[in-house]
Amino acid sequence: MIRSTVFATLALTLTTFGAVAQEKTEFKVAWSIYVGWMPWGYLEESGIMDKWANKYEIDVEIVQINDYVESIIQYAAGEFDGVTATNMDTLSISSGGGVDTTALIVGDYSNGNDAVILKGEGSLADLAGKPVNLVELSVSHYLLARGLDSVGLAERDLASVINTSDADMIAAYATPDVEAVVTWNPLVSTILEQPGATKVYDSSDIPGEIIDIMWVNTETLAANPNFGKALTGAWYELMALMAAGDEGALTAMAEASGTDLAGYKAQLASTEMFYDPADAVAFTEGEALKTTMVNVAEFLFDKGILGEGAPSADFVGVEYPDGTTTGDSANVMMRYDTTYMQMAADGAL
Repeated sequence: MIRSTVFATLALTLTTFGAVAQEKTEFKVAWSIYVGWMPWGYLEESGIMDKWANKYEIDVEIVQINDYVESIIQYAAGEFDGVTATNMDTLSISSGGGVDTTALIVGDYSNGNDAVILKGEGSLADLAGKPVNLVELSVSHYLLARGLDSVGLAERDLASVINTSDADMIAAYATPDVEAVVTWNPLVSTILEQPGATKVYDSSDIPGEIIDIMWVNTETLAANPNFGKALTGAWYELMALMAAGDEGALTAMAEASGTDLAGYKAQLASTEMFYDPADAVAFTEGEALKTTMVNVAEFLFDKGILGEGAPSADFVGVEYPDGTTTGDSANVMMRYDTTYMQMAADGAL
């Protein structure tokens, strides 16, 4: 999936949502192919989502969008009521674009799925003077920046950063000019199968920083709490099946993502899934999340993509479950809310 941000000059059509969202009974959420988001497709196909929607007398359509960035843009434009996205991309595209957005379900964080791969033997420090191919301004770019900082390097110490789409990454790696790449699974697994490919840094080195979430429009959720209850109830029913090793569900998700059961399980092994809602609540209420979001905001501002015209890294306010904020408390556009996950943990859905 292309978990990338877009430039601050991106024109978003934000007129679909009115000043105050209205009560309604039909909802749409978008998702993209990624190990931690495959459950959303299965929820639609298996009928689990329909069961929970019927319980709350609403209709929820879960739509797969092949272009990840496009799915976030469509969400921000009001075409969808929710979208799967990382914390970084939501901060830059949705919240940075002026859409008040709430983290309904904190599903997982990357714990090795994103990686820096060197062609040949070496270490992270050996990237100095080399070109690096990645999806520019994406979580791959963020991972690279965090990695370089850990060994006393910066992007200026590289020969160059070459913007390469995920669709072209494997082919690019096979060319003699490419010396290093940063990407995510399933591409990471495929590239590491090549002779001489060496993983020198991955997201397990920055656990809890690349977070995969189902985000929903804050006003829509406030006006339609049954929407939040149905999504959350369906999600955790499937999480229980996955935690129990339900091979039918896991195999269906594996095939939908283009791999087999063993391949999908391998990707899950490098993903810290929050199968238990209580674990998701604890993570979201942890102090470390605030530090992560400050780091992410600083990275986005440094790259000029924290919302158009952002005067500082504090441009967007981020609110946490305890009511505290980072960034501008007068411009809160991103909210971490554990209300519905806590309901799931309490068996109250």
